[in-house]
Amino acid sequence: MKIASNKFAIIHDIINTPGNVLRIDELCKTAGVSRSGYYNWLKSEDKRKEKDMQDRKDFELILEAFKHRGYDKGIRGIHMRLLHMDPPVHMNVKKIQRLMRKYGLLCPRRMAKALKTSNYADNLVQRKFREHGARKILLTDITYLPYNGTFAYLSTIIDAFTKLSYVLSDNLKVDFVLLTVQQLVDTHGISLSEETIIHSDQGVHYTSYKFIEIVNDAKLRQSMSRRGNCWDNAPQESFFGHMKDEIDITNCSTFDEVKAIVDDWIDYYNNERYQWGLAKLAPNEYYNYITTGIYPIASTRQTGGSLRAISPYYRPASKGAGFHFVQALLSLPLLLAPPRGYFTL
Repeated sequence: MKIASNKFAIIHDIINTPGNVLRIDELCKTAGVSRSGYYNWLKSEDKRKEKDMQDRKDFELILEAFKHRGYDKGIRGIHMRLLHMDPPVHMNVKKIQRLMRKYGLLCPRRMAKALKTSNYADNLVQRKFREHGARKILLTDITYLPYNGTFAYLSTIIDAFTKLSYVLSDNLKVDFVLLTVQQLVDTHGISLSEETIIHSDQGVHYTSYKFIEIVNDAKLRQSMSRRGNCWDNAPQESFFGHMKDEIDITNCSTFDEVKAIVDDWIDYYNNERYQWGLAKLAPNEYYNYITTGIYPIASTRQTGGSLRAISPYYRPASKGAGFHFVQALLSLPLLLAPPRGYFTL
């Protein structure tokens, strides 16, 4: 259909070219289209213009969602950002994909990365990151952030539900990893239990006596990934991968500049980076959702003349019946920005 439309447009341009001597039937025969089809195409010109105008308006919304807070997004990310606009914009992913293709907007692509680890302790998690509930499986790791010929180092502790802690440092001393754990204990210790597992790779920071002492004092169980197997800490690796894809610190000249960018992105991640696997919500929204049962996005369905907030994880039990809840699967975790004094400068 699109090919035929393009042919009709070319025929129309030739017919309206000054000095043209070719007839419509000749051009249609040469192009392999019918003359009646060409005339129908002419009659629908107003509708095409109206559709193009609507497409352009919709694409402007897509572009606004794509550029929100300066971080590029994929098709699903755009779809979820649109749902969180005021008022919510309900646009399916196929339409978003079509308009992005039409106007040449490209999604960022991620490349898989591996992390080499070594093995000093049992792997208690066994990749079952999502089966234990909030604050039962804690994942921790360090990543390098290169800038201006040097590095900043980010230590995080995350889980499948809630934001916990992170510390940014300008050096790799063990202290900044200990500070991350101590912050976790000080801020969230009351919600942790003896069943809580803290899982890491086999780096020297996590095998240090001080680290093990803090973990034991908090009555946490320690777990470590197997050698050379980044999948054993996959959510943490995925988090770092997304962050590095979306922030740009190449023009930073000081540690404080890097810190400001990391602070902003983590705030964005927690509150406005919507995830398909978290019921199309941001991590903070999702945690509130699972603890209150209130889904925050208004549905287009109406009851009694007013909009209702209906979770995508509710399904009709039968025609005319109510809804029953289906537990949402967990996805990437959250991070909590600590008091500014926690940062190692």
